[in-house]
Formats: sequence, C-alpha cells, structure tokens
Amino acid sequence: MQTVEKIGERFWYMSPVSETDRPILGMVVGQDKTLMIDAGNSEEHAYYFLDELSKRQITKPDFVALTHWHWDHIFGLSALPDAVAISSSKTKVEMQKLLPLVWSDEELDKRVEEGTEIEFCASAIKKEFHSHRNVKIVLPQLTFEKKIEIDLGGETCVLQHVGGDHASDSVVVYIKEEKILFLGDCIYANIYAAKRHHTSKEVLRLLEQLEKFDANTYILSHWRPITKEEFQEEATLLRSIAVYTDSFQGDRDKIKEAYEKQVQRDLVEDEREVIEYFINAYQ
Repeated sequence: MQTVEKIGERFWYMSPVSETDRPILGMVVGQDKTLMIDAGNSEEHAYYFLDELSKRQITKPDFVALTHWHWDHIFGLSALPDAVAISSSKTKVEMQKLLPLVWSDEELDKRVEEGTEIEFCASAIKKEFHSHRNVKIVLPQLTFEKKIEIDLGGETCVLQHVGGDHASDSVVVYIKEEKILFLGDCIYANIYAAKRHHTSKEVLRLLEQLEKFDANTYILSHWRPITKEEFQEEATLLRSIAVYTDSFQGDRDKIKEAYEKQVQRDLVEDEREVIEYFINAYQ
C-alpha cells in the first residue's frame, strides 16, 4: 500500500513498492513553483502520486528532476508533459540509448538472454505493465554538467551530479531550507553487472561528497527517509568495508573478522551482503 507523507514544511513523498520496483517520488512545494523528484516507473505511478497530492491542494509540478536513467525513475515522464524535465547531461545520453528499444515480453527476454538487460528489471517491468505496455521515452529538456540551483520561492533545490557504482549519472537533490537530501539510488550497488558490486574507490569518493551536505533527513529511493544518525551508520558500514576490502585484498574471512571486531557483535544479513558486494568488485 503506497502512502503519501510530509516532511518539514514543503516536502511530500510517496512510499515505494518493491514488487513492481516503484521508487519513492518526491515533491518540493515552493511559494511560486513546484519540483517533482523522479518521474516514476510508469504513467500510472506518476498519475497516482499527482492524484494523491491534488487531494492535498498541491498543484502539478513545474519541474521534474531525474536522479538517473534507470527505467523505474523515468518511464513516468510521459505523464508530465507540462513540466520541464531536468537531468544531468549524462542521464540524457543514457536515455537516448533507450529510444530504439521495444518493451514487449519477447524483446525483454531477448535482452536478458543477451546480457543487455537484467532479469530483476525485466520481471518488474512485466508486473508494472501487466495489461498494456505503453512505454514512451521522453527526453529531458534541460541538462547540466555538475550542479544547478532552482529557486521555487522560499525553497531552494540544488541538483548535483555525484555518480556512484549504481549509476555513473546519479544526481542528488538537496532541499536547502528543509535540510533534506534526496539520494535516489546513488549509494546502492551496481546491479547491471555479472555480479552486483560496490567498488572501494568509488564508494569512498561518493561518501566524501555526500557528507558535505548539511542534511538532517536522507531519502533512499527504494527504502524510506532516514535520519542523519542512520545515514552516518550506513556510511560507516560502507566506508569500513571498503577500507577492509582493500587492506585484506578481498579476503572474506579477514574482512568479516575485522568488521565484527569493530562492531563487537555477529554480523547481520545486510552487513554480510555488503561484504559480498565489495568482494565481487575486488575479484
């Protein structure tokens, strides 16, 4: 069940759905303009969010910011014809590669077999578009290289390219007045690979960038909003495993032993998974 929640004075978001890979969608409501964060994984996803917001007297967005090129964040853009779509220049390049593709079950299966698509995404697309496959790739009208700042009237949004293993074009959205940092998927592992993985060098670089933002709330697209303390815990986990992976040259037992000593307890499933992702890249 998706729910729409409010954080602070002017930020709304809709919870994700794991089965069809619907990420969190956000809306920043300024005095003059509104900015939607990500377009959703289908027109239906975008429409549902806008309908729920309209019940709260929130108008349709003037802008929509795309965090990266993956299908679940951009397929809903065709439902937002009146909004100016904004992305990094890298995101537009990646989206252009999707224009000639066909999204039928047969073509999805073929691309999975070829290794140009992954089973997880193909399965989610089939579930989201179970009755009709009305996929229309709409390209962003406005792109930027490193950073762009948008004044919505009393609310300032900073869109900054940060990259990362998950997608090299990843952008975060920092809502200054609310001290909210919308991370999108940037701290997640690379899923478009033979094995899901984190690379030590890229994770350490990314964390250094993210920790420069003065944020109290962090939004992870496929999870939930988390506090500064929770983000710091996640960052400590990623940074520690990155360092141990390099120090112990990908030796699983030594990495596990060192991190257990650090946290003074047995590891939980999520921590063991993170270790595997780093080892996958090191190998």
